[in-house]
Amino acid sequence: MRIISLAENTSCRKDLGAEHGLSLYIETLNHKLLFDMGQTGLFAENARKLDVDLAAVNIAILSHGHYDHGGGLETFLKINKKAPVYLSRHAFEAHYNGTEKYIGLDVKLQAHPRLIFTEDVTPICKGLTLYSCNEKNRNYDLGSFGLNRKEDGQFLPDDFRHEQYLLIEEEGKRVLISGCSHKGILNIVQWFQPQVLVGGFHFSKLPLDDTLKTYAQYLEESGTVFYTCHCTGTRQFDFMKQSMSRLSYFSCGETLIL
Repeated sequence: MRIISLAENTSCRKDLGAEHGLSLYIETLNHKLLFDMGQTGLFAENARKLDVDLAAVNIAILSHGHYDHGGGLETFLKINKKAPVYLSRHAFEAHYNGTEKYIGLDVKLQAHPRLIFTEDVTPICKGLTLYSCNEKNRNYDLGSFGLNRKEDGQFLPDDFRHEQYLLIEEEGKRVLISGCSHKGILNIVQWFQPQVLVGGFHFSKLPLDDTLKTYAQYLEESGTVFYTCHCTGTRQFDFMKQSMSRLSYFSCGETLIL
């Protein structure tokens, strides 16, 4: 399995742009996948420089309905003429940071014929399954960090029902791909117990204190190997790294071989 970071908050090469967002290209034994499309079309520019052919992707997945993961959706649909795009049936709901800043998807794309709207568990094919975990108990709840959804004219704390996770099971490996882990990285590790987890932890707003250290120690004790990025926060990563032996940062331009 090969995973290439096409867009992320940081970049390992001067010729590759960085932005607040995430896009990952994934090659399994049988498929070429795109997981998220970043905030803009930058992921496509970086893909060309990294010799990744987005037109050859045969499955695309949107982790949740925020602009920094789905802002490049229209760009992908123009470049790639065949791949279905799997996203939650809640993805096009109105999402806001606070009450002023809209951070949702471009609603004009909602009727595109290649979009496949998922439920709680959606098998894509052998070894590829999407889970929303909306029915799972959340033992660790950090709140919505000021992120809201607008429903019937009212702003409500986002419950992140639009977020889903990709479990790849191949050659005895269990690899989980998560965009932002809004439902709680501690919960997600507890639910899936993956061997490897790639994705953001949504810790960038947390102080560097004993609570964060406790979270890091919990993740370390899980035995999972973590490649984190984006919304984890670089300061938070450096802090957690002191307590985690299996934690690495995954910048734009880097490749994982699993």
